[in-house]
Amino acid sequence: MSEKKYLNKGAFMTEIGKMVVVDENNIEQIVKDPAMQQAMRKQLEVSLPVAEDCVLIQVEYVGVCGSDVHYFHDGACGTFKVREDRDIPFMLGHECAGMVVEVGSKVTHLKKGDRVCCEPSVTCGKCEYCKSGKYNLCNEVVFWATPPVQGCYMKYVPFKADLCYRLPEHVSSRAGALIEPFATGMYAAQKAEITAGSTAVILGSGCIGLMTMLACKARGAGKIIVCDLEDIRLEKARELGADYVINSRNEDPLAKISELTGGKGPDVVFETAGSRFTIAQTAHIAKRGGRIVLVGMSAEEEMTFNFGQIMAKELEIRSLFRYVNLFPASVAVVESGLAEIEKVATHDYDLEDIQQAFEDSVNKKNEVVKAVIRF
Repeated sequence: MSEKKYLNKGAFMTEIGKMVVVDENNIEQIVKDPAMQQAMRKQLEVSLPVAEDCVLIQVEYVGVCGSDVHYFHDGACGTFKVREDRDIPFMLGHECAGMVVEVGSKVTHLKKGDRVCCEPSVTCGKCEYCKSGKYNLCNEVVFWATPPVQGCYMKYVPFKADLCYRLPEHVSSRAGALIEPFATGMYAAQKAEITAGSTAVILGSGCIGLMTMLACKARGAGKIIVCDLEDIRLEKARELGADYVINSRNEDPLAKISELTGGKGPDVVFETAGSRFTIAQTAHIAKRGGRIVLVGMSAEEEMTFNFGQIMAKELEIRSLFRYVNLFPASVAVVESGLAEIEKVATHDYDLEDIQQAFEDSVNKKNEVVKAVIRF
């Protein structure tokens, strides 16, 4: 038998809070359960030739998303839950960039050697949401690392070619893995209708908060105030261009925001932390007639809002789910230099150290702003 052309390797969650890294040759030494071994082999198997409308990507970087961390630590993210009887072993990861190594027979816009980032959702293309341009709401969407769909923490990943976007020469693959969260930030800024001179408050200075800030700056926001509990995250926000930062652990954010906005409040409040505490603050922060944009996904499904404040101020509440038609624009903004998204990533881990990457993302929020996995 000839040697396999692509020997795959990947990281799987074998229980909540535990990750293992296996390749096709050592699964039996690392995992003892036969059913789990079989599921891992099925996920890792590379079939050639690649499907006619797909490419095979040799992965170079995958980001550690907040949703991945929720699944790892809590077993749930919002309404999406990991079911051990259905989903384990579960592969996380959806922020992917790498090099094309095989090209399907009908793919014309990509070739071997191209570096790409991936929009990690395959939709039906037929429902009312897809046809109206809101494909992020498609009921049939297949989205990497959203139970029961497996993710992309593996060395070789086949994917639909029309969802792979070529990276410009001077945009690194490390930055390419951050295009996906940046698209979320771009969608948040679009939903908020940020224009030149807008004043924005961003609650949460993790990856999505920082990406939202960069997207607002690219759209010309006049004043951006970022709040968080960790100084290292606020330092990163300041480095990337925040006008003011507030450590909410040390001072009253509502009073400080009022002071910085001349008592009016901001045009827009972005909640990016996915915390019931910051969600509750948004109605008190936004100015009369302003907007609240809910970006962060919480492990909790139900939270408290002060609807008295919302109605008295005639506030608009806008939510978003992922992004729509924003990968090309996101790549273009990064290529232009308007958003230095690669600086958001603070820690790199080899695939073999993925357990540590996730534990640090959970337990060292005062050190790790954004982790990426390096292949």
